[in-house]
Amino acid sequence: MKTYMAKSAEVERKWYVIDASDKVLGRLATQVASILRGKHKPQFTPHVDAGDFVVIINADKVRLTGNKLQQKHMYRHSGFPGGIKSMDYKTLMEKNPEKAVRKAVEGMLPHNRLGDSLAKKLKIYRGSEHPHQAQQPEVWEA
Repeated sequence: MKTYMAKSAEVERKWYVIDASDKVLGRLATQVASILRGKHKPQFTPHVDAGDFVVIINADKVRLTGNKLQQKHMYRHSGFPGGIKSMDYKTLMEKNPEKAVRKAVEGMLPHNRLGDSLAKKLKIYRGSEHPHQAQQPEVWEA
């Protein structure tokens, strides 16, 4: 008996909508990363993009537990000496909550070319409206 290996062209892709309101950021990110990789499908293959598209709505209503709003920081570096910038998550969630959700999900994807292609299938929106009605997305209940 041979092991089945999915091919990227054979995979049927679906679209899912996830409402992030009142969900904890890390728990939401693990679910989304699993859907993007295709781990919920029986034909999951680790080295193949077998996942589905995910649309996250209400990203501004996601929760962080404990004191993470004040104590957790997002860092970025320009590449030059002394070029590190940091921002606490309270400011980040006010300015750009989509970036906070994207950073959490991308941190749970593979850090290679496969992860880059998986991250392109993630769409995040601040409010409850999104422009992907034509794809007839299903609501993901968790």
